[in-house]
Amino acid sequence: MSVEEYVVATLVIVVAVICGRLVAGRLRVPGAVVLVLLGMGLGLVPWLHSLSISPQVILLVFLPPLIYNAAFFSSPKDMRELARPIVVMAVGVTLLTAFGLAGIVHLLMPSVGWPAAIALGAAVAPTDAVAASAILKRVGTPRRVLTLLEGESLINDGVALTLFSLAVTAMAHPLTPQEGLVELVKVVAGGLVYGAAVALAVSWSRTRMRDPSLQLMVVLVTPFAAYIPAEMAGFSGVLAAVVAGFYLGTRGEGLLPPRVRVNGQTIWGALVGLLESMLFVVLGLQLDSVVTAVRDQFAFLDLVWVALATTATAVALRMGLMLVVIPLHRIPPFSKLEGADPRERLVIGWSGMRGAVSLAIALSLPATLGGEPFTERGALVFVAGVVVLGTLVGQGMTLPLLLRKLGMAREGARRMEFLRADEQMSCAALSKVDELLREGEVDDRTADSLRAVYTRRVSQVRGLMDAGDGRARERADSGRAVHAQITQARRDALVSMYREGDIDHAVFQEMSRDLDIRDTGAGPYGS
Repeated sequence: MSVEEYVVATLVIVVAVICGRLVAGRLRVPGAVVLVLLGMGLGLVPWLHSLSISPQVILLVFLPPLIYNAAFFSSPKDMRELARPIVVMAVGVTLLTAFGLAGIVHLLMPSVGWPAAIALGAAVAPTDAVAASAILKRVGTPRRVLTLLEGESLINDGVALTLFSLAVTAMAHPLTPQEGLVELVKVVAGGLVYGAAVALAVSWSRTRMRDPSLQLMVVLVTPFAAYIPAEMAGFSGVLAAVVAGFYLGTRGEGLLPPRVRVNGQTIWGALVGLLESMLFVVLGLQLDSVVTAVRDQFAFLDLVWVALATTATAVALRMGLMLVVIPLHRIPPFSKLEGADPRERLVIGWSGMRGAVSLAIALSLPATLGGEPFTERGALVFVAGVVVLGTLVGQGMTLPLLLRKLGMAREGARRMEFLRADEQMSCAALSKVDELLREGEVDDRTADSLRAVYTRRVSQVRGLMDAGDGRARERADSGRAVHAQITQARRDALVSMYREGDIDHAVFQEMSRDLDIRDTGAGPYGS
């Protein structure tokens, strides 16, 4: 395909993503399913059917932002408190799952060697907390469950990709145990050190930048600066991106001005959502060619059987490890997890959906090994795709029901958390106003005006808290509707002044941005 055709194909995929997410939202069905079906439909177009995406593109373009984003928005405080069980789940459970799945794949498809089977196991072993977290937050699951899942998901990507890279290396050049150990130490240590160096360099540079556009450029380039050079040097790019994201996420509050933080989060949210969705469309596009490529080796129904068996094994292994194996081992690393409510372990086990990272790893399997075609690649990609879709749909759609059956759904708990935080912030603002007045930094009139604003805010928040969740939701919706009307009236007045020539274009743009920023932070309502 020519460069122009690749550009057009990319635009078509982006449009498919937008349409797919709109349809999924309207029909209330998993977006991944709709996107894969759209991809399969696009695959019927002859010139799109021949679209070939290099595995390196998947690794270098899609993975860095996905990994970095998860690390950046993690909670260091919560993760420190549950560090041991998180590490046990992220390392122990991930490795046991990877090797268990490798055994099943090798047993059912003997032509797939152990290194290739381990590569597939590593691809689909890590869980993706994004889908589970969205459901758990909506129904108000205990914070501990969310922290364990998000912490596990953050670390297990690095564990899985390290194992995956070693397996791919062994597929081309068999390694002795000693060589494998040396390679492992180099990959892990190099990734950690390089990631820390990138984080420190970015942190230092941010404190010396005043131009918001430059600060945003640094925000966007950081994941790639952490990932790509590390991979080129033979280190773990995933670990480098995780370290950089984790460090900068915990120290970003004072390094970037509020407007840059707001813009950066908006851009990252859109970028990560787009990349995740594009991966599912690409999977749909490649399904037909994948099945065609392995038709001479595997009957389609046999391949479906292997994929379903692998999916069932992935779910059973995690449930077994969470419910049976971990509670039996009364050793310190498991203590905090062992003491957990059995219902929590059941929810954590059932929340082990696979997502975009697993898909990206599987799609990055090499097309050739030592100059020869890697004939089993298509079969492995197909199996990985079924595991991802099967867990996202099967577990994702039944998780809310499970939470309600177990009595762990606390609807509105997250909203009350927002309100409590808003109350404390407003009280802190009132204390600061009094302090500034005592120090003579504001006059009485300014202090009275500020007190009125934050006193009204505290009163509003406490009223919502006292009203209970149902009434609070009604008041919140009403407040948002009124605020939207007021904001629109201000915006209409601004547009009218601009059209009549009372203000120039620069003033119009600046005031519009100011309205947008104020609008995004309006009201103590949460979600």
